[in-house]
Formats: sequence, C-alpha cells, structure tokens
Amino acid sequence: MSRFTESHLGSLLGRANHALYKDFDHRVRAAGLSPLQWQVLATLQDSEPLTVSRLAREVLSKQPTVTKLVQRMCEQGWLRLQADPQDQRRTLVTVTAAGRRIARPLVQQARAHEASVLSALGARETIALKSLLAKLARAERA
Repeated sequence: MSRFTESHLGSLLGRANHALYKDFDHRVRAAGLSPLQWQVLATLQDSEPLTVSRLAREVLSKQPTVTKLVQRMCEQGWLRLQADPQDQRRTLVTVTAAGRRIARPLVQQARAHEASVLSALGARETIALKSLLAKLARAERA
C-alpha cells in the first residue's frame, strides 16, 4: 500500500513546484529580489497593466501584502501606478523599463531552467501537463 502523499494531487503539485524552484530561487535572490517580487515582475513584464487585486490573485498572495510590495517596488522604480482609463476609481500597476531590465534575463533563465526540469518528459507529455494544469487553474478562478 502506498502512502497517501505519494498519490495525493496537492502533495504531488507541491513537490513538483519545489523541484522547479529549488534550484532557481538562488538566481532570483542573486538579482536582489524576493520570490514575491520576482513573481510580480514576471507577471507584469509581458502583461497589460493589472489592478492590485488581480495581481494578487495572479501571484497567489493576499491583496494587502501585494499592495505594500507594489508601493515599495514603485519607490525602487520597478513599477508604476496609473489611473484606469476605463474607471478612474481603480489604479493599475504596470512594470517600468527598469523593472523589465531586471525581469527579462530572469525570465530567460526561468525558461531554460523549466526546460531542464521538464527534459524528463517528452514534448507531448509537457504539453499535456501544462494543458491540464491550466485547466485546473481556470477551474479555481470560476
């Protein structure tokens, strides 16, 4: 009989996440970023401006935490706040050129690291895995 955690989806996803990030985290820290700062920059670097609440959902963090982080990152010149042209009551967060300069090489390194981790799978398995995970993620938002 196998242990529950050997087949439990949450445990498997957690271990897979750890395998993906354990060797990449030092690169993020070497760039002077916390893991959450990295997630914010990675999310915004090729995205349209997002509200703080949407950004918090995207980076899997609480809105008050992301609000404070965004303020600090604006002070560092990595992010910028702007009024939403559709609704002046809302504020949008966007990445600056300085933020992109930090994020771009890390994104390239993250892609290479992901490819290395996924090299144990074939191309079809990788596509299927990402497709299924995206489907689960979309179901969570519904």
